[in-house]
Amino acid sequence: MLGRFPALAGADLEVDAGEVLLLSGPNGAGKTTLLRLCAGLLSLRAGEAEVLGVDLRAEPRRVRRAVALVGHETFCYDDLTVAENVRFVARAVGRTAEDADAALERVGLGRVAGVAHARLSQGQRRRLSLANALARKPSLLLLDEPHAGLDDQSRGVLAEVVRSAAGDGCTVMLASHELDLARALCTREVRVVAGQVHPVPPGRGIAAAPPAPEIEASA
Repeated sequence: MLGRFPALAGADLEVDAGEVLLLSGPNGAGKTTLLRLCAGLLSLRAGEAEVLGVDLRAEPRRVRRAVALVGHETFCYDDLTVAENVRFVARAVGRTAEDADAALERVGLGRVAGVAHARLSQGQRRRLSLANALARKPSLLLLDEPHAGLDDQSRGVLAEVVRSAAGDGCTVMLASHELDLARALCTREVRVVAGQVHPVPPGRGIAAAPPAPEIEASA
């Protein structure tokens, strides 16, 4: 609910493990809300939701431990270095400094590991957010407008990260308005309109057969 109005009404979605799903649709349609719901950051007021086999109503904290959401804000500390920020996130979820360093290398920020967050470019900050997510070793990676603020090189890094994550069995859901870039990464597309989720037929979006369910949500 957003105020008195339901943000998602009649939404029904199933996503397979290892799938890369694109959420398309107009501004205000509910894409970000759906991602935040799957991350366990919003309460479900009606309906049912199961994420990674966990009842979202009953165990939202358990869901949050297995999910990473990369949104518009980095939520990093300006006075900490790149490496210190990622290691802080890794330690908070029980991961190691080695996990943090490996995440930095995957997003191409190893050479600026000692630079303070405040001195990073916008694109570097976006990649740092992605490194923070990867350091958690999530089973579900949620990306909200991941191409925003990235140059061509950084978009290449993002593409490799998404493909590698899916190859390792991580499920990826991304919301984007940059459809050509997003469709090149995704195996299936659904369109979110007025809080409802509609499949995009093959030939009108991404030509891929829908796989079996792993994440289930309905509201």
